[in-house]
Amino acid sequence: MKLIDLHCDTLYKSVTQNMNLDNSSYETKLAKKGDNKLQCYAIWLPDDLDGDSAEKLFFTAAERLKSECIRCNINLMNSGRNLNTNFFTSENNAFFTVENGLALNGKLENVKRFSELGVKIMTLTWNAHNYIGDGSTVKNPKGITPFGKQAIKEMEKYGIVIDVSHASDALFYDVSKLSQKPFIATHSDSRTVTPHKRNLTDEQFKIIKEKKGLVGLNFHNAFLNSDPNKASITDILRHAEHFLSLGGENILAIGSDFDGCSLPNDIKGSESMSVLFELFLKHNYNESLVNKIFYENALKFFENFDI
Repeated sequence: MKLIDLHCDTLYKSVTQNMNLDNSSYETKLAKKGDNKLQCYAIWLPDDLDGDSAEKLFFTAAERLKSECIRCNINLMNSGRNLNTNFFTSENNAFFTVENGLALNGKLENVKRFSELGVKIMTLTWNAHNYIGDGSTVKNPKGITPFGKQAIKEMEKYGIVIDVSHASDALFYDVSKLSQKPFIATHSDSRTVTPHKRNLTDEQFKIIKEKKGLVGLNFHNAFLNSDPNKASITDILRHAEHFLSLGGENILAIGSDFDGCSLPNDIKGSESMSVLFELFLKHNYNESLVNKIFYENALKFFENFDI
């Protein structure tokens, strides 16, 4: 199987639990022999951290990911250039990503430092307010801050992809107006299918499409189904079908949120990805479309982003 997964929280667990990245208890597993995988490993910065603590956790995670990739024979990349060659010649590839711009600690110079350490994607916020703007749970959100406006310019300058998952609607629309490059939602589902603040509206999805970005399907049970206890792997198809009805064939991707969410009972982790692939085929998706969702759309995005 070939897979590009835009988001997991396994790195955060590895750092905070002091466990190896390939620990068998984690939902995110390394690719099997003969497969090709690019895993985006996010370091999550909880909203209750102060800026200094978040910044320190980021740098600790950078060192941990580097050492774990060496130990596990994972090809850690900092660019989409030649990704097509790297992806097909290495079983395991990785991008370093950040979940919560709190990690910047209000320091604009950290954007360049993060880029130099290989950060490829940064989720602007988690659920609360930070230096960049408001997250999805903020009441009466005001959108992007003056620092946030500077930060997204620096991110685009230094090749860090803007991720609007977790952003408030106000922040989303500010980013859509200010951004000069495509931006993405690494792990977000459809708000039309499941009316949750963390999911994307149809209009937001269309804006990402017009910007030639990406949207990664999230496996969190509460985003997949209004009754989380009834969520199942088939709900992923419902969200995919809706996004495809909006013309999302070339921007839809996978953003599992493994090791960072509550999964439906019939999804166990990476080992369920082959089940999901077959489920798409059984529901009359042609294999070329499923390949686009599983890896081709993301592959093309990252190659083109770095042109």
